[in-house]
Formats: sequence, structure tokens, C-alpha cells
Amino acid sequence: MNALAGRVALVTGASGGIGGALARRLATAGVRLALGYAGHREAAEALAVEIRRAGGEAIASGADLSRAESPAAQVAEVQQRLGQLDILVANAGVADRREWPDVTIADFDRALAVNLRAPVLAAQAALPGMVERKFGRVLFVSSVAAFTGGIVGPHYAASKAGLHAITAFLSRRLAREGVTVNAIAPALIEDTRMFAGQASQLAAMIPAGRLGRSDEVAALAMAILENGYMTGQVVGIDGGMHPR
Repeated sequence: MNALAGRVALVTGASGGIGGALARRLATAGVRLALGYAGHREAAEALAVEIRRAGGEAIASGADLSRAESPAAQVAEVQQRLGQLDILVANAGVADRREWPDVTIADFDRALAVNLRAPVLAAQAALPGMVERKFGRVLFVSSVAAFTGGIVGPHYAASKAGLHAITAFLSRRLAREGVTVNAIAPALIEDTRMFAGQASQLAAMIPAGRLGRSDEVAALAMAILENGYMTGQVVGIDGGMHPR
């Protein structure tokens, strides 16, 4: 029996490549799932059906994470439908590619709202129950751009770097409560919407010579979520783009 079996998880951005791959692995481990989505309802609902047909438990949960009230409302909805939340994977994000002179105030506000504020507010809503039960897993999905600046734009890089600070802040305060807080920092994953159709030209930027795959990211995420002693870490999975 997997250590996570029977736990309740919310995976935001579950309609995309990384979120979907991780959701399938969590379902196989016996986790009861809420699949968060924003603009791709059909994909999230199709994944929920796929998981249920395979014998798992999954629901789709829509939320506009650019709205300040949405993260806490989504956590409350999930807990009403599935029970207390044990695992939060903040994977949803926006990546509007801009060069630095072209980043508008609206671009910056949207990136910070979805990529940084929403994960923090979702954690704030979920953590009290985790602390009370002395078990919790929080995993933020960041990006190699938080280390290198990346190619999407300064608004994106800044929003992802903020997740690293939140990981450090929360993990030290929650370690004795049975709650781990970590982040992963992928780079250039092929089967996502972010860089669709650009694999060949982007592969030249990566020492490994290819883009990563969502299932590779999901495998790393699962290893972190299953580990109760690992906390406060930001783990890169980037084909060697930022060795450290």
C-alpha cells in the first residue's frame, strides 16, 4: 500500500501536461484527486473520467486563479466534496512570452496573481487542516527561469522566484508539524502548451539535447510527495541548464 493511499490532493493546472501526468501517478497510488483547471474544462473532466474508469477517485474543479478570492474558495470546495486536503500541488501558471520592453503592468499583475499569489493563498487555506492532522504535503511548481531569468519574460521569472522564497519561509515553520513544503523547477517540457511546436529549436539550448517530458517531472514530484523528511528544497529538472 502506497503511503499516500487514501489521501486527498488538489492539483491545480491538472488539464495540462505536467499536471495531468502527476494526477495519473497520484491516482495510481490511491490518492483521491481534485483536478484544478481554468480555461480547459473539457480536458480536466476527461482526465477525471479516465481516472474513475481505472478505479480511482477524481473530480474536476474549476477556478479563475487570477481572482484573489478563488484559491481559498477552491480549497473549500474540494474539502467539501472530498474531505480534508492532505496534498496541495500548485502547478497552474501563466506564461505570456514578452521581451522586457514589452511587459505591461497588466502582464506583471497577471503573472504575479496566478503564478505566485494563488499558490500562497491556496496554501494558506489548506495548511491549518494539515497542521491539525500532523500530515501535509505542499509542492510548488516553479521553473528554471527563477534561477536563470529564462526566455518567457521578467514577469514570469519574478513570479516563479517568489515561490522559492515562500518555500523557504513556510518549510521552516511547518517541519515539526508533519508538513513538508518543497518546489520543483522544470525547464522546457515538450508536452505542455507553453512551447508547443518549438521543440527542435529549443532543444539546442539544453545540454541534454532535448526537451523534458511531463512524466519525468511527475516522477520527481511523486518522489518528493512520498518523502516525509525532505522539506524546504527547490529541485531542478532541466536537462543540465542550471547545474548547482
